[in-house]
Amino acid sequence: MAKWGQGDPRWIVEERADATNVNNWHWTERDATSWSKRKLKEVLEGLVVEGEAGRCEIGDLKHVEGEASCNSRKGKLIFFYEWNLRLSWKGTVKESGEKHKGSVEIPNLSEENEVDDTEINVSKKKGEGDVLKDLMRTEGTTKVREALRDYLKALKTEFTLGMILPTKAPVGQELATERKPSGSTVQDSVTPQSLDMVGVKIPTVRIHMREVFNSPAAELYGIFTKKELVQKFSKCPAVIEAEKGGKLQMFEGCVSGEYTELVPSQRIVLKWRCRSWPDEHYATVALNFQDLAAQSELELECKGIPVSHEESTRQCWKKQYFEEIHILLQQSKDNME
Repeated sequence: MAKWGQGDPRWIVEERADATNVNNWHWTERDATSWSKRKLKEVLEGLVVEGEAGRCEIGDLKHVEGEASCNSRKGKLIFFYEWNLRLSWKGTVKESGEKHKGSVEIPNLSEENEVDDTEINVSKKKGEGDVLKDLMRTEGTTKVREALRDYLKALKTEFTLGMILPTKAPVGQELATERKPSGSTVQDSVTPQSLDMVGVKIPTVRIHMREVFNSPAAELYGIFTKKELVQKFSKCPAVIEAEKGGKLQMFEGCVSGEYTELVPSQRIVLKWRCRSWPDEHYATVALNFQDLAAQSELELECKGIPVSHEESTRQCWKKQYFEEIHILLQQSKDNME
């Protein structure tokens, strides 16, 4: 029998708040079917295809059959998905103004094939308008493949938020990782520092991000504090009690917390956690809003993130918050025009 502290690290459970799936050794599975159906609808519907022949638009996702799941084993994520999809499309011939419609079928989107090798069939209802069918077969197929890649990217980042649990790491270990800014992100970096010890005793890190939005600071502040706006960009029911001590719950309970400080149009501070983090462990999130000329800058500082959740937390804020807020603001602008 091994002495205490000398056993197989897969079974070491001391100093773990939950004492479950230590070092991510055991097999865990999460059903991604319902989430995937919503995401596929989001990325595919409304795609616009334009060319010399005319203009087409993907309509409703008429048929979606299949399933998806994500499994964690030995700290690695394994994905299974298999989908049979059918979409409608409609278009207008540029020269004649004739309108035509048809469908796009994707009989087998699965992890067994690369997206570029996935079969995509385009059909059109009887009559003239083959130029639009050809447009959909070429440019349309390219657009659909891009959307399918977006779905798979989201499946591997957004959906998996929190699936890899923190493992035991030496206190005092230091992280020094640099990130390069992309898109409209002004700064996106991990602060080099010794590991903080916040909440339960697990090693944690701090992230710091800046994002510029096409809206005044007061409007952006409202998007984080008004329930109807939070539900619009998160696309899920939410609990938003925007007052000191008020509760927060988003993304079907995957994220929860409490408002600890609110300065209208200027600053929000939250106790914030992911459902899969060790019980009672919260990060501290500070959101600072600053008006620019015709825009506003949001500065995010998040302290107390479990080490193994650093990247998934960063992706959560970037993909599920920032990018979705950009889309919401653009939609509001389009509606006003």
